[in-house]
Amino acid sequence: MRYINNRAHFTIAEIQEEFKISRATAIRDINEIQALGFPLTTELGRGGGYHVLQNQYLPAVRFTPEELKAIFISFIASKNSQLPYLHNRRSITEKLIGIASQTQQDELIELNNILLFEDTNPANPNLLELDDAAPAELNKLISLAVRDKHLRLTYELSPGTSQLMDVFLLHIFNSNARWLVEVYDFDRDEFRYLPVEMLRDSAISEEAMKWSEQEILHKKLVGARSSNLVVKLDATGIRRFKRLHPPGIILSFTGMFQSSGIFNVQLDVTDTEELAYYADWLLFLGKGVEFERIPDELRLILEERLGRSLG
Repeated sequence: MRYINNRAHFTIAEIQEEFKISRATAIRDINEIQALGFPLTTELGRGGGYHVLQNQYLPAVRFTPEELKAIFISFIASKNSQLPYLHNRRSITEKLIGIASQTQQDELIELNNILLFEDTNPANPNLLELDDAAPAELNKLISLAVRDKHLRLTYELSPGTSQLMDVFLLHIFNSNARWLVEVYDFDRDEFRYLPVEMLRDSAISEEAMKWSEQEILHKKLVGARSSNLVVKLDATGIRRFKRLHPPGIILSFTGMFQSSGIFNVQLDVTDTEELAYYADWLLFLGKGVEFERIPDELRLILEERLGRSLG
C-alpha cells in the first residue's frame, strides 16, 4: 500500500517486478487493496494501469525501533564507502537521532560502538565522521539520469585530453571502491564502463537518439548471449566473486541459498593485458570454477599458469 501510495501511476507489470509475484497474485492483491477503500482508478489499453486519486491516503510514516536501527546501521556500514550526496549525510544522521527516544538514542550510539564492518577504522569511531568522498561528478550525473538517460559526457582520458560522448546511461554502480557508469556509446556502437572520476560537464544530450531504449537493451541481451567466456561458480567461487570482480559482470545464482552461479563476459581476445588480468582473476576464484565457454587465447594462458590442460 505504501508503494502504491507513493506513486501517481503504476502498472501490474511494475508490481510483479517490485514484489516478485505472479500477475494473478498482483491483481488479487490490488483488488483486495481497493476493497479496503484505497482510492484507485484503472486505465485500460496499451500503456494503461492504475492511478492513485489522492496521494495522502496513508497516515504519516512512523519508524518502529527496529526500522530505525536498520536505517542507522546502514549508515554505519556505509561510513567507509564512497557515497553520492555525501554532504547531506550529517544532517540526515542528526535527524535520525533526533526522532528517536532517549532510550533509542543510547542504543543507536552503542550500536555504532559495537558494530564493525569491512574497511571500518576502529581507531576512529566518531559517530558523525565523514571519511569518504565520492567523485565530484557523481551527484550531477545521478540528478541528470533520473530525468533523462540520454546524456552528453566529457570523458577526460588524461589532463588536457578529453572526448565528447553521446551516450545512453544504463547503470551507475560502485565496484571495488570505485564508481563506474555503464553506458551505450552511440558513436562507437558499443557498451562501455567509464570511471566517474574521469567524467566532466555531464548534461542531457540535445542530439536525437539513434536507437530506442528497447533497441539498446536488446543489443545488450544479444551481446550477453554471444559472450565468449561463460563461467559457472561453486559457493567458494561466489564468495570470492563478491570480494573482487571486474566492473559490469553480473552473477546469476543457479542454486538454492546462492550455492552456485554463472556469469558471462565478452572478452577482446586481441587485448593481451585484459586476457592476463582475467586469467589471474579466474585463478583467484578457486578450484570450483567450471568453464562452459572459454576463448582459446585465455585457455592457453590458464594452461600455462596451471601447467596442465583444462578439461
